[in-house]
Amino acid sequence: MPATVTLPDARRQKQLAILVQRLGLPATLPVDYHLLDCALIHSSFSPTENYEQLEFVGDAVVRLLASEVLLATYPTAAVGEFAAIRSVLVSDRVLADFGDHFGLDRYLLVSAAAANDHQGWRSRLADAFEAVLGALYLSQPAMTQLRPWLSPLLRDKAAEIRRDPTLHNYKEALQAWTQGQFKVLPEYRVRESGAGYGSPERFEAEVWLHQELLGRGRGRSKKAAEQAAAKTAFVARVQLDHPQDG
Repeated sequence: MPATVTLPDARRQKQLAILVQRLGLPATLPVDYHLLDCALIHSSFSPTENYEQLEFVGDAVVRLLASEVLLATYPTAAVGEFAAIRSVLVSDRVLADFGDHFGLDRYLLVSAAAANDHQGWRSRLADAFEAVLGALYLSQPAMTQLRPWLSPLLRDKAAEIRRDPTLHNYKEALQAWTQGQFKVLPEYRVRESGAGYGSPERFEAEVWLHQELLGRGRGRSKKAAEQAAAKTAFVARVQLDHPQDG
């Protein structure tokens, strides 16, 4: 963020005030409109004053609130399930959905070239949503003003994920763990299970890391088998890292 603070002009500030209302936040909420403005500026529009640093703060905010929500809502769940659900809650896919729900794209300033990059749209929207969280948090550093509106969103989405196990992205969670711990990606080896074409679980997958077998799983498709193997590996690894939670 630049040292010199430039407040948005009256028209932009009015737009941002409307966005605060769309978010469902009270009118009395203290908002730093300079930060909120920056949270909605893509680096292609301004290389020096944009949302990148605020996104970094917002990432920590949403992870903490997601953890609080999961612990409060499902106090008896295993930490492996917490981690897997949280990995979905804080994924670009879900955060972009939140950003789309609140219409952030109407306020996001991007260059013409970036606007034509339709494949990057969801990623930009997810980044902007995190940056908005960062701006709101830094406006008055406290979670109390964010919990009332963000926690219900996360709680409803977590319930949706639990109802539909296919939304549990254990491959994504395992990948985040291996990258964080070892800076490498896991390797999946898939083969026909040998159970015959009539078997509902036709494929068997193994997931390896540094020549170590982390887990096996079966599924109706190659992707399902990989997810099953990732779940076995991820839950086992998390329980090893957190034995008191197993």
